[in-house]
Amino acid sequence: MPASPPSKRSSRLYQLVEILKNGAVHRAEDLAMTLGVSLRTIYRDMDTLGASGVPIEGARGIGYRATPTLSLPPLNLTPTELEALHIGLAVVGGGMEGNLRDAAESLSAKIDAVLPEDATTAEQSFGFAVYPFADAADAMRHLEPLRAAVRARQKLALQLKDDVFIEVRPLKLEYWGRVWSLLVWNDTDAGFADIRVDRITDVTLLPGLFVQEPGKRLEDYRR
Repeated sequence: MPASPPSKRSSRLYQLVEILKNGAVHRAEDLAMTLGVSLRTIYRDMDTLGASGVPIEGARGIGYRATPTLSLPPLNLTPTELEALHIGLAVVGGGMEGNLRDAAESLSAKIDAVLPEDATTAEQSFGFAVYPFADAADAMRHLEPLRAAVRARQKLALQLKDDVFIEVRPLKLEYWGRVWSLLVWNDTDAGFADIRVDRITDVTLLPGLFVQEPGKRLEDYRR
């Protein structure tokens, strides 16, 4: 079977992350059936996710799930602090050469050396992103305005790739091993949506704040 085009494979990998991050264990056979690919493709995709830094637990024949981001002893890092480390390594590792890239690799190795070990977790490196998530750094410029909008309950107009325009109520910004997604109530389509931040090309603040309406809140989505 020929290899999937990069764009198609990247989309499938993001779909896998969305499925796995609910915390449940998913059998490779079920994932293959859901995504319409072979079992071998799922195994290969899981290896790629692990190499990209997505926190994956599991093994062939047992099942897979995504796990919360780890803390680094002796420092207790917040998710935002750990995200900043990931971003920095992604930028330096993907966009620099020479001493700076060497320093990023060295820093990655030092962080790996102090990460908690778990015998049930497949070996993985903290280091900077590998294909297909190397372009996820493009999303960085939107993270601050999106965070601010979530905190302030500020309505947004988003332009997505493929010239899609939607008005949303941002509810939660999530981070999964270099994968950023924004959970919203989509006023345009009248429903919840989980949007990959790297698909956002423009963010516009809309006048006025939104109120928490039953059926459109984060707790409603979780139910």
